[in-house]
Amino acid sequence: MPRDGEPAAPSASPRADTDGRLLPALAPGAAAALTGIGLATTHGPLRLAVGATGALLLTAALLLAVRRGPLRAPDGGGVPAAGLWTGWLAAYAVCGDGLLTQVLSGGPDGPWDLTPGPVLALALAVAPAAWSARLFAARARRRIGDSRGLADFAAGIRPLLLGTLALPLLALTLLLALTGFSSGALALGALLLLARLLTVHGFPEKASAALAAAGSAEALALTSVLAARVPVPGFDALAAPVRAAVDTGGPGVVPTLVCGAAALGLLAHATGSLSRASAHATP
Repeated sequence: MPRDGEPAAPSASPRADTDGRLLPALAPGAAAALTGIGLATTHGPLRLAVGATGALLLTAALLLAVRRGPLRAPDGGGVPAAGLWTGWLAAYAVCGDGLLTQVLSGGPDGPWDLTPGPVLALALAVAPAAWSARLFAARARRRIGDSRGLADFAAGIRPLLLGTLALPLLALTLLLALTGFSSGALALGALLLLARLLTVHGFPEKASAALAAAGSAEALALTSVLAARVPVPGFDALAAPVRAAVDTGGPGVVPTLVCGAAALGLLAHATGSLSRASAHATP
């Protein structure tokens, strides 16, 4: 607040501020769209080169999106392993279902089916996620000044948090409907959004732990099927839970259950952690 008689410092226009902060969030969607076009129009070794280049561009674009604007953690804070687990979860969304199908049938025998559509939708959904994160932060700080106490602040921030989650997930659902709907990708989107919100507001360890748990569970599902092939009495039962789940809901049930459970755990934690006024303090 300015002192008596002292003019307030000029601020940038809201439009300029929004454009500058949200522009990096458009980069992942642009990189994914260009890669998708390249994959659809090329064949053979050239297609492989386009895919590898597109993966590198998408990685660079995602790093830009989380290091600038509303998705940036304070002081660059974060757990380095979270990026590795995020990469694993995204890779599983592309090739995990096809690999699991071949492993269950005795393979893998040659290349398996890839599904780049969900990753394209997730990349395009970064922009609405960043917009919602910025809106959530701005309204939370405003509510700190309007609230009569901590309990009043917490009661008002919880519906705001749920709305912040609902808008990007609705956008992701519409994008998945256009690129190839996947319940596993929707659950992954919810997990990544909650993990980033917690990281941005000072809880990176919990976010990284949830990502690690989801990634480890997906890896365990594949490993258990492979371990069941070992000619040791009783090892064949290791694949029984995965086989039963896939027989019931298809290979996509694994990321749906895994990422959905991790997202629900993070939601329970975020409801309490992000309802504190201290989580929205501006340095």
